Amino acid sequence: MDFKAKFESGYGYGEFLEKYGSDADRMKWQMVHDLVKLSDDQQALFSGFARQMNVLVMAGAWCGDCVSQCPILNHFETAADKIRIRYVDRDADPELAGELKICGGSRVPQVVIMSEDFLPVSRDGDRTLSRYRQMGEQQFGSGCPTGLGLDSDPVFPAVVQDWTEIFERAQLILRLSPSLRQRHGD
Repeated sequence: MDFKAKFESGYGYGEFLEKYGSDADRMKWQMVHDLVKLSDDQQALFSGFARQMNVLVMAGAWCGDCVSQCPILNHFETAADKIRIRYVDRDADPELAGELKICGGSRVPQVVIMSEDFLPVSRDGDRTLSRYRQMGEQQFGSGCPTGLGLDSDPVFPAVVQDWTEIFERAQLILRLSPSLRQRHGD
């Protein structure tokens, strides 16, 4: 898979929503975007990133999981000048959708974090561990879904932290890479 070509064919956050989202989709994404608040520690972490991270996100503007997670990623990109994110619509790129299947399904969002040379470092998605834990408790445990929005969702801050840790791990892989350390003299 030529991830560099996929990245270069992708869209920035706003461009993606303009091209693929309806007015209702854009409104939902904006509502979640307004809820995301990075902590001071998270802001400091992202602003301290030393290595370029090219991030390819396969998404769907219509997708509830994308609505609840992609705005988080946009905040990361804003907080770190070393993060560049491009979004590709799942239905517009069947080749990428086929490559990034999870458990046989074309689930979104899918995130491929890459080095400055577009070498894959991490693949993650469709939901974070905190969200899956909540779903497991609701479906297998004593809890039941409430139907409440993200503004009152106690797991939402944990999802933001889950994604923070995914990006931190990828940055550490890049920062500690012998070839990149040699290239950058650090």
